[in-house]
Amino acid sequence: MKFTNFLFLVTATVVLSANAFAQSQKMVTVDMAQTMAQEAIAKCRADGYKVTVLVVDGLNAPKAMLRDDGATAATTEVAKMKATATLWYNRPSGPAQPLPPGTAAPPLPVPGTINAQGGLPIKVGDATIGAIAVSGAPGGDKDAACATAGLSKVADKLK
Repeated sequence: MKFTNFLFLVTATVVLSANAFAQSQKMVTVDMAQTMAQEAIAKCRADGYKVTVLVVDGLNAPKAMLRDDGATAATTEVAKMKATATLWYNRPSGPAQPLPPGTAAPPLPVPGTINAQGGLPIKVGDATIGAIAVSGAPGGDKDAACATAGLSKVADKLK
């Protein structure tokens, strides 16, 4: 009988702890991901760019992806590589420091990543809970501007 009581106590503790942990942690929800993706697409459209936007969670699993009409198929893979680089290095994708004009960016040593701007971490405080990545504008700085617009749309939910 003592073992049964002990087992019940341990199980109850684990369940309650897991529930409390889940409630205290922020995560990228589907609604947030869709809002970010739609806002990023809207910004790029307003600027005349056809892009793909990918929002991933902290495990680099897709939460939302939109490929605009006219965006090439390759933009989906590049967005994925930008999101992966963002999560892998826990910083915006692209070169760590601005390179001199005309200097080619060195390739990243990690397969499945790309050294191009356009991926931003989604953070709550110092914790990275996901990434948003944009690909297809004529320059990574323009991709990053669209990603910033998407991230800004949900900034109040990331506090």
